Amino acid sequence: MSLFTRSRQLSDTTEGRAEPDDDTGTADPEGSTGTSEPQDDTGTADPEGSTGTADPQADAATDSAQSATPAQRTPSGQSPTAKPGWFGWRRRYPRTARGVSVGTTVLAGALVLFALLVPNRIERIEFASFVRIPAEGVLLAGLLLALPSKPRRVTAVVTGVFLGLITVLKFVDMGFYQILARPFDLVLDWILIENGTDFLRETFGRTGQVLAVTGVIVLFVALLVLTTLAVVRLTNLMVRHRPVAGRTVLILGTAWITCMTLGVQIGTVPVATKGNAEFLGNRVDQVRAGLADARVFEKQASVDAFAKTPPDQLLTGLRGKDVLFTFIESYGRVAIDDPAMAQQTDAVLKEGTGRLRAAGFESRSGWLQSPVTGAGSWLAHSTFLSGLWIKNQQRYRSLTTSDRMTLTNYFGKTGAWRTVGVVPGVRRAWPEGKYFGLDHIYDSEHLGYHGPYFSWTPVPDQFSMEAFERLEHGKKDREPIMAEIILASSHNPWSPIAHMIDWEDLGDGSVFHRIKKEGTNPTEVWKDPEKVRAEYRKAIEYSIRSLTEWVERYGDDDTVLVFLGDHQPVPTVTAGDTGKDVPVTIVAHDKKVLDRVADWGWTDGLKPAGNAPRWGMDTFRDRFMTAYGPRG
Repeated sequence: MSLFTRSRQLSDTTEGRAEPDDDTGTADPEGSTGTSEPQDDTGTADPEGSTGTADPQADAATDSAQSATPAQRTPSGQSPTAKPGWFGWRRRYPRTARGVSVGTTVLAGALVLFALLVPNRIERIEFASFVRIPAEGVLLAGLLLALPSKPRRVTAVVTGVFLGLITVLKFVDMGFYQILARPFDLVLDWILIENGTDFLRETFGRTGQVLAVTGVIVLFVALLVLTTLAVVRLTNLMVRHRPVAGRTVLILGTAWITCMTLGVQIGTVPVATKGNAEFLGNRVDQVRAGLADARVFEKQASVDAFAKTPPDQLLTGLRGKDVLFTFIESYGRVAIDDPAMAQQTDAVLKEGTGRLRAAGFESRSGWLQSPVTGAGSWLAHSTFLSGLWIKNQQRYRSLTTSDRMTLTNYFGKTGAWRTVGVVPGVRRAWPEGKYFGLDHIYDSEHLGYHGPYFSWTPVPDQFSMEAFERLEHGKKDREPIMAEIILASSHNPWSPIAHMIDWEDLGDGSVFHRIKKEGTNPTEVWKDPEKVRAEYRKAIEYSIRSLTEWVERYGDDDTVLVFLGDHQPVPTVTAGDTGKDVPVTIVAHDKKVLDRVADWGWTDGLKPAGNAPRWGMDTFRDRFMTAYGPRG
């Protein structure tokens, strides 16, 4: 480089030289225009923090500026086409540019810190969560400082993408905990994404579904891009200030070890954390368990105590009876035990017990533990009917493609019952229905309903029960019926909900157009958890009344009703209760039917006592078939 060139550089420095693009006062060695990649292992001065080192590209730019005519040069001696940083904006507004650069760096640091420290559950997000020392961040910073230039850039980009993916997974976990009270399963839960989008469409309409899905996609892409850019920017900053960065990493590492050893906490939150390592470790264990679960389930499904029982010895204690297995959506223990709901629900159950008793019916109630909470009704239904613990979609698929006999299959195997299903929540092809051995299935399109949807619910419960009476139970000269009935009015989001009307006024369901208009708006309801809980309680009350009034109105000496909840509602309603208990009740007119389960220890009436027996839902099938099988 010539002496003239050096003098021109000095002139640039003293006559309005442009501000750098960060807070360091030097050009970006990793990505800025006009500088070469720093070579950490050369014998020249450190290009990542020092000045005065010759640069071939800079020399070429300077020579070009020298060769330009005076008319082509700016007052500072550069060509008018040379516009360093943001098309020359940083040269014109150096202080503002410096402020923007510093602000961007601060935001990058905040984003990376957020990604490293944010928990995967909403209720764990608090101020103390973000003032911890993440072991992963300290180790990563040390690694990036130690790597050579090119591997460092690659590592920074890969780390940024990976950190973004972990953050996305944490957000997904937050949603799953809010709905299902469990984290997202990387092996088994992908099918639930489609179910979720369907729920959005049915609750908020097609526009709401499209907007929500688009927003999620944009957030996903933006998060990956921003975390990557943030990690790269912070890496460049550390390299330019290597001595300071190195000392900082050493201090933070020492502080982490000290805090971990001494158990230092802010409130209940440990200052030293390795949360991301534990988070990923749990995910690896989850994937392994998911892959191995298929073999475990296959072994469990091969054991069936009634597989070799002759048909004429099955369910002999119920011959000639109409047996109805009825699921009430989201009817969980919270509806009975929660102080905010207990009084109203108790009144409905007492009223139902009294009216049924006046009609000649007695009832017994207990508790079952569901395999799911918040959602996943089909998993609970198949657990109850199959006698196997169906806790995930993989098990459900394995079950419905196997020859495992369910409770409904065994009723059909006897040849003594016509088996039907009333499933108003089904709005598309349901091939699994054949597996359950039902002679006929009535879905939402075949119940004769011409009224409106109530958010997710296609058919109000009272109409579903009336349709069952019209299509099956009320027919003359029929054979005994075994029916699986799923009442859907108490399905999330519980707004708007129907209310009981005179059974004679149901007609084709058109009356529900007016009733829906009188209901609440789910968008408004879900702004307030207390309103959600209130609407949930009302929905449960409506479902119970629909069922008990049907028995009172249409039941006879041969009616046997078994009804239960399929799972607890979402955590918004359970308010921190992590239990999975649901009520189960047997109602019968014939005293002999209830005498067969006298040794179960269940509570008289529709409301189970708090200390009533509590069984796994998968045990009900065998207990029921044993109780109503041949005796002595």
